[in-house]
Amino acid sequence: VQLQAFGGGLVQAGGYLRLSCAASGRTFSNYHMGWFRQAPGKEREFVAAISGSGFTKYYADFVKGRFTISRNNAKNTVYLQMNSLKPEEAAVYYCAADAMGRKIPSMKTDDYDYWGQGTQVTVSS
Repeated sequence: VQLQAFGGGLVQAGGYLRLSCAASGRTFSNYHMGWFRQAPGKEREFVAAISGSGFTKYYADFVKGRFTISRNNAKNTVYLQMNSLKPEEAAVYYCAADAMGRKIPSMKTDDYDYWGQGTQVTVSS
């Protein structure tokens, strides 16, 4: 499966962005999907994940209540709505697909098989 993330950009602190990740190649609903981010000099970290059906969602503690992950399987797309953005959340945001048929979405980078190219999010203070 091929993934392409887009929707990043420059936003002021407290603002919002909506990231999208379009998938192609195979049956999208078979994949759990995740969003991760990586700031310069830091490790890639988990942000949110959603099951193939869309019913199960997980979030990192630092985004709970501000970010929302969703998907539209008919459009082969997963979204990340990010509200109340903070300057420290500036990073490259990546979408990823887990093809291993786990019962629940994973929060571990190693469990994801396919990655998009990333989209830059910049938050000005």
